[in-house]
Amino acid sequence: MKRLIFIPLLILWAQAAVAASPTIVDGDHVAAAIARNAVVWDVRPAAAYAKGHIAGAINIGDAPKVLRDENTEDFIATDRIEKILGAAGLDPHRETIVYGSRGTWNPYFGLYALQYFGGSNVRVYHDGIEDWAAAGRAISLDTAQLPPVALKLEINPTVAVTTKEMVARLNDPNVQIVDARTPQEFIGEDIRAIRGGHVPGAINIPYEQNWIDPETPAKLARKQTTSNGGMSLKGTEDLKRLYSRFDPSKETIVYCQSGARASETAGVLQQLGFTNVKVYDSSWLGYGNTLDAPANNVTFFNVGLFNSRLSALQDRLNQLEKELAEARAQK
Repeated sequence: MKRLIFIPLLILWAQAAVAASPTIVDGDHVAAAIARNAVVWDVRPAAAYAKGHIAGAINIGDAPKVLRDENTEDFIATDRIEKILGAAGLDPHRETIVYGSRGTWNPYFGLYALQYFGGSNVRVYHDGIEDWAAAGRAISLDTAQLPPVALKLEINPTVAVTTKEMVARLNDPNVQIVDARTPQEFIGEDIRAIRGGHVPGAINIPYEQNWIDPETPAKLARKQTTSNGGMSLKGTEDLKRLYSRFDPSKETIVYCQSGARASETAGVLQQLGFTNVKVYDSSWLGYGNTLDAPANNVTFFNVGLFNSRLSALQDRLNQLEKELAEARAQK
């Protein structure tokens, strides 16, 4: 009986892999795409772009900050996005390669953004500028500019869900949910909205688990390594094992705090051949603040405790400034 179940699952994986075109590509693919006049979008902040980028790549600044409202972390008004992308010559319907720094979620946000506005020929260069430079490929300091285009963007409802749609899908056996946040966020210890906790039925797989070494950022911070090479993706078979609890043919919704980390996991699932992947863009910021939305492991943000700690921190800062001023006066 186990063998009868296992074989269809293998067939599903194989069929999905054949049907799907790659979402995540390497440097050779990027070079070939450039040769056929694809758009290359560098989503890093302008200062990083100015220090060196793939020749011909365009940049609008830190893409998530430019295209999202800083409070809700949802997309800004579509007409504003039309002007920003149009001025940069970024047409979602053109073949586009999106890249940034290796392993970061920002290029996947770019992928999601273009798919959200109708793009279907978009790829992510996961290993990014570091891999490009390490391979000895051309790095440019010149600002690239494409001819501006007039855009009339239409939202693709098949790539995202709203909070209302998320609630409506709870307990639906044809829907599976991935929580890409940290375990502490998932169990409600790390509260980043009015409530902590998670969406009922969600399975927690932090997005860093997609990498060869999920501890790389911590190691970089502790100066245990100088390379972000550990943020390269795991091999395909390892990634399939990571998501083996999920059916690639079912609707799969990914969320995190604001849709950012979720966009990377969504891109990985697309690469693995999942055929119906959606990002819950408002994610826990929207869900946790919707108090009538069912949730598990619910904890609440203690405003009084937060204000008390903030006040104590301010008092300490004031004291340090006073001591510093006195020390300067005595010199």
